[in-house]
Amino acid sequence: MSRPGLGLVKDSWSRLERVLVCPPDHFSFQPINVITQAVLARGETADLDRFRQEHRGLVEAYRSAGVVVEQAESVAGLPYMVYARDFGACLEEGVLIGRFREPVRRGETARYENKLREMGLPILGRISRGFLEGGDFWYLDETTIVWGVIARSTLEGVENAAEILAPLGYHVIPVRCPAENLHLDMCFNIVAERVAVAAPAVLPDWFLQTLRKRRFEIVAVPRESVFKHHCNVQALGNGRVLSFEANRVVNRALQTLGLEVVTCHLEEILKGGGGPHCLTFPLQRAE
Repeated sequence: MSRPGLGLVKDSWSRLERVLVCPPDHFSFQPINVITQAVLARGETADLDRFRQEHRGLVEAYRSAGVVVEQAESVAGLPYMVYARDFGACLEEGVLIGRFREPVRRGETARYENKLREMGLPILGRISRGFLEGGDFWYLDETTIVWGVIARSTLEGVENAAEILAPLGYHVIPVRCPAENLHLDMCFNIVAERVAVAAPAVLPDWFLQTLRKRRFEIVAVPRESVFKHHCNVQALGNGRVLSFEANRVVNRALQTLGLEVVTCHLEEILKGGGGPHCLTFPLQRAE
């Protein structure tokens, strides 16, 4: 079904044309997820040179795949801006601005809104109740959205999103998972039309049944893979997926399904709690 709108992002799998990222110039580890808590417990500090090098490799991978990369300015005092996915969600008609749960991230919203204004992108609305983050957002089809209720987005925030998006014809469904899984994109990821990488052990049965009814091919990974970012990849469209080199089992499984896997080297940056999907805010997918 064709929907009226600006033609920004109408699904989770069409050809990715334009993205927004943010370099990790002011990154520091913060104890806001189980992955980074373990890193801090080992006494590690962020190697910013490696962070920057890995992020440049991500940007180059996008550009080599024909994706236009916009970059927000990294801001001192906002150490997690590199995980650009989370400030909101881009839909066909514009951007829904979320509301960060962790205090250390709340200052990011105004910075990203300023960037959206510079690029001339419309704001559909702003979450004013509960909390809502973009890492929990997925289109199942052009009018059906699932939104994780895990560690960051709350049911109240998802309900607020549903109210804002209903007049545009969207139906928003909350998906609850155990809090240690952080965001829905850590345990579920659509990589192509009706193809997903997922950790079934942490997803609710009704959701898995919904995916089967919709004839999704599911590349299943074990529970522990969530914390290694094995689900956290990015659909490039046209049968291509952006992953990272160490994600070998998933990469091979996707190739077996006939998908082309584009990889970059990510290792240090994963310790902050996010992979390629978390690092990327889609701005436009092709019709």
